[in-house]
Amino acid sequence: MKTNLLAGFMLFILSCSNSKKMKESSPGTPAETYIQGDFDKQGHRGCRGLMPENTVPAMLMALGLGVTTLEMDVVITKDKEVILSHEPWFGREITTRPDGTYMGEREERKFNIYWMTYEQTKTFDVGLKPHPRFPQQQKMKVTKPLLADVIDSVKKDMMTRRRPFPYYNIETKTNPEFDGVFHPKPEEFVDLLMAVIKEKQVEEYVIIQSFDFRTLQYLHRKYPTIKTAILVEDFDKRTFEEQVTALGFTPTIYSPAYQLLNENLVKKCHAQNMKVIPWTVNEKTKIDELKKMGVDGIITDYPNLFNE
Repeated sequence: MKTNLLAGFMLFILSCSNSKKMKESSPGTPAETYIQGDFDKQGHRGCRGLMPENTVPAMLMALGLGVTTLEMDVVITKDKEVILSHEPWFGREITTRPDGTYMGEREERKFNIYWMTYEQTKTFDVGLKPHPRFPQQQKMKVTKPLLADVIDSVKKDMMTRRRPFPYYNIETKTNPEFDGVFHPKPEEFVDLLMAVIKEKQVEEYVIIQSFDFRTLQYLHRKYPTIKTAILVEDFDKRTFEEQVTALGFTPTIYSPAYQLLNENLVKKCHAQNMKVIPWTVNEKTKIDELKKMGVDGIITDYPNLFNE
């Protein structure tokens, strides 16, 4: 009798072990059933439509508007600091040079952040020049901040507001064509980013997103507990299945250009236990339409739209 019980117990353990291995070895296989959570209100680059993008003031205003996640981009400086910036150079639409002048149309890539120390980047202003596409944006003297300083500022602000901490949806700005020129290779980039995240003890509040699957793949191998988001351009002609297969694992979030979405795609994502959070939605009617479609959140330049 005891022998039979022991054999049955060992068979049960082996079955559980095999089941776990199957789940781990099958890209795209969900580990659990999808459950709809609270709607995620994400402020794109903080609140680009209202404040200078990817700056501390933009993040704090977004928090005041009630966002649940701060979306941002990071790049690497010459001295290996992680700072907020959408491009790995100073973009001409938002930059005032140290001498107070603006750059020409073909000049911006000469101002490569990966060739500058963090102290050198602080001589460029990114908040005074009127933005040609965002006339509501407040103008102020401001520089590209360290990710560490953004996290510290957010923590301090949250203590004052006495509300739950937000999530940080951080995009790695890497491109296979630019390795070693505008940024380090994906492995070093991710390690530098994760060093800040670990130092600030915000691992559970972080999502790493990217169009460059290499950074997500390395992150998944070395830091498997960190949430990931696959970014998809509107011109990406691959099927949903082809995109997930190319990634090689099931990400936490599927984040496409909103024009790609339909109810069938949302259902496919949810069947794979992936949340769906499209970008960048700047019209209230479209936000409402996508919410009815079943998306789990929205990324917008105007987080004030969530309150209308």
